Amino acid sequence: MAEVTPLVQQLDRRYKTLQNQRSNWEQHWQQLADFMLPRKADIVKTRTAGDKRTELIFDGTAIHAVELLASSLHGMLTSPSTPWFSMRYRNPALQRDDAANEWLEISTDQMYQHFNRSNFQQEIHELYYDLVVFGTGSFYVSMEEEGLRFACRHIAEICISEDSQGRVDTIYRKFKLTARSIAMQFPDAEMPKKVAKDVENDPYKEHEVVHAVFPRAEATGAFAKNKPVASVYYMADGRELLSEGGFDEMPFMSPRFVKDSVSTYGRSPAMTALPDVKMLNKMSETTIKAAQKQIDPPLMVPDDGFLGTVRTSPGALNFFRSGTRDRLEPLQIGANNPLGLNMEEQRRGAIRQAFYVDQLLLGQGQNMTATEVLQRNEEKMRLLGPVLGRMQAELLQPLISRSFALLLRSGLLPPAPEELQGQDIDIEYVSPLAKAQKLTDLQAMLRGFEILLQVSQVAPVTDYLDGDKMVQYLVETAGLPARVIRGENEVAEIRQQQAEAAQQQQAMQEQMQSADAANKIAPFIKAAGSVPVENLE
Repeated sequence: MAEVTPLVQQLDRRYKTLQNQRSNWEQHWQQLADFMLPRKADIVKTRTAGDKRTELIFDGTAIHAVELLASSLHGMLTSPSTPWFSMRYRNPALQRDDAANEWLEISTDQMYQHFNRSNFQQEIHELYYDLVVFGTGSFYVSMEEEGLRFACRHIAEICISEDSQGRVDTIYRKFKLTARSIAMQFPDAEMPKKVAKDVENDPYKEHEVVHAVFPRAEATGAFAKNKPVASVYYMADGRELLSEGGFDEMPFMSPRFVKDSVSTYGRSPAMTALPDVKMLNKMSETTIKAAQKQIDPPLMVPDDGFLGTVRTSPGALNFFRSGTRDRLEPLQIGANNPLGLNMEEQRRGAIRQAFYVDQLLLGQGQNMTATEVLQRNEEKMRLLGPVLGRMQAELLQPLISRSFALLLRSGLLPPAPEELQGQDIDIEYVSPLAKAQKLTDLQAMLRGFEILLQVSQVAPVTDYLDGDKMVQYLVETAGLPARVIRGENEVAEIRQQQAEAAQQQQAMQEQMQSADAANKIAPFIKAAGSVPVENLE
């Protein structure tokens, strides 16, 4: 039987503390999922697989808004069709080295190929849903035999903790595995008695496992148990140790959409829109009932005027006593449907504003000029700019760094030249959203050039412009690839060749001028051939 170690006991106490700290969030997440992401509405509720989860939803405005914002973030931050990151050296000297830049660009292209071969796109899209609805996501990056693998973990499984700098450095994940999966994933572990029994008799029975990932106090070597980030798996109920290892980098990314200064978990647009969403669903339910009463109203029936049961089906016959004036009459409830519909539309507008729907759709159905489209794009970038900053810090930067390190250690990237060993590399974001923000700077610079061009007629403007730095700024802002840009050494060599060619051309022109002058003087020399040279002088 597996042993309950002091380490597991200590980790389990920490896990229970984090669970208690997360308990207030769970009810909030459950309501958000019930109304806006029902397929993940199993946080505090126990649901069977495949059951219906839309019993509380009477209006789909919020669900569609969530889908739109999640898809927009996917397209603007990690688009599968356009590059969304590049890398450059922190050392300015290497930035001017064409060979070094080409190696880095080849490595970047290789990373894109590995991302495209993996399950990155479908998992990162799922992460954006979690960020838009729950405000907190969890993204796991690992290296398997087939290459990079990614997984978006459900918010119900995750407990997180921050360090003193506000960075998530501790993650506990509680999840279920079948008995056979436990035996396959931990072949060297001493199986708990009940798991070993289920492997033989009921291999598909599920058991709860806890995965703890936290910074190790001291990293003493390259072995897994001594790496900077500790990784421990243990059984949730019996607390038996399954595996103890480690990572060179934090394998989990835990981005938050927005976060206040006192909370560990993030907040989301869905939390802002939740009151309007609940009200809209209640109003829609009431409006539907009112419309149903008007279309199929309740009937006013005399208590003794009709014989038998009143039939309301088409073509039915109802018999009443002759000589009476009793009739079947509908009950007029006096419903004001336009008022209800107007109030619903107000709530829909508030929900769309919370999810930036109007900005993201760019006013579909309207005739817009190209200038208006550019202005709307700039407005969209300003609204989503703060989101981009947090996504870069908490998702994209650790994701790219972790993937690069895994590929480099696995030998799946071209080996770096010896002079590049140990050099620091910075990540530059070239996603559509990042490019659009840079485009604003580029347009401002171009407008400045137009003004300077007009002023150049009366002032020495060109004396203030540095052509080389201007070209470097344009290259960086436009995100041009290194393979189409010459390095500074190559540019200097070309300029030297051009200068030498110009000198040779000038020398040839001087020789031609001298020869032409000699040809013009020759007739005079011939005519004065009989005159002594000293007399000519």
